[in-house]
Amino acid sequence: MEEQIRQIFENEASAIKKIPVTGNFEKAIDIIYKHVHQKNGKLVTSGMGKAGEIAHNIATTFSSTGTPSIFLHPSEAQHGDLGILQENDVLLVISNSGKTRELIELIDLKDNLYPSIPVIVITGNSDSPLVQKADCFILTGAPAEVCPLGLTPTTSTTVFTVIGDALVVMMMGKIGFNAGDYAKRHHGGYLGAKSREKSGKG
Repeated sequence: MEEQIRQIFENEASAIKKIPVTGNFEKAIDIIYKHVHQKNGKLVTSGMGKAGEIAHNIATTFSSTGTPSIFLHPSEAQHGDLGILQENDVLLVISNSGKTRELIELIDLKDNLYPSIPVIVITGNSDSPLVQKADCFILTGAPAEVCPLGLTPTTSTTVFTVIGDALVVMMMGKIGFNAGDYAKRHHGGYLGAKSREKSGKG
């Protein structure tokens, strides 16, 4: 079993190393920066199922590091939650297949409300409906899932998370986000105390 676990870790690490690093990362950061930090909009992330959980995590991490962000469930969007959108926002959607029906419909609904909102897509499929609707897309490298059935989102969610981390860290650098800024947004718990200590406000 230990050898099997090591192999799973090796496969996931290999998938991370094979994520295509292109200029689209910088393009995505420029889009988010323009709309959130210059136009006072917000980053709205979305996804279904496991990808949606990662999208939610990306939103909370962006928010805690100085880039206002919120998760919008694509199905709930069809029942009124679409109203969270404002004209200066940017939409980031995550789908391994690039064919998730609810996300395609979300973009169509967005276009009917605020067609100027740009769309960033993170996907494993460069030839997909979501990529065709995107202003910018980031590819995962479409790694094989470590799930023995090849079905359960495992490796794909790992690379989604890492791509999200890369975007967050790049944005922190672009806006000059520091420990003092972090402390203002994260008062409670160990991280709050640590950030105040690092910023000299403990």
